Amino acid sequence: QVQLVESGGGLVQAGGSLRLSCVASGRTFSNYAMGWFRQAPGKEREFVAAINWTGGSTYYANSVKGRFTISRDNAKNTVYLQMNSLKPEDTAVYYCAAQDRTIATPRWYEYDYWGQGTQVTVSS
Repeated sequence: QVQLVESGGGLVQAGGSLRLSCVASGRTFSNYAMGWFRQAPGKEREFVAAINWTGGSTYYANSVKGRFTISRDNAKNTVYLQMNSLKPEDTAVYYCAAQDRTIATPRWYEYDYWGQGTQVTVSS
């Protein structure tokens, strides 16, 4: 089992920045590819970013490419999502997820463990 706890969400004005963190516990963090997803009210959960087990490969949704950066620190069992130039349409609950493979994918149903989510609200 892997437990994931997100933090760092909040209320920010458009154009601002936030950094989300997700701390993992339970199993060897470095064995897992990690992803961030988000879900806005009335919408389906969507892929945001993912990172492979070493941190050497990253993947982004087109909607966040160039604005968001995913990274990981395996020594701290933590994955981050740096979000810059935030827009009101980025408002959602953001979830951290882990998949029991070394190569990350953008498909939510391929992830094995999920955090409880952290709310990000961007005001216009």
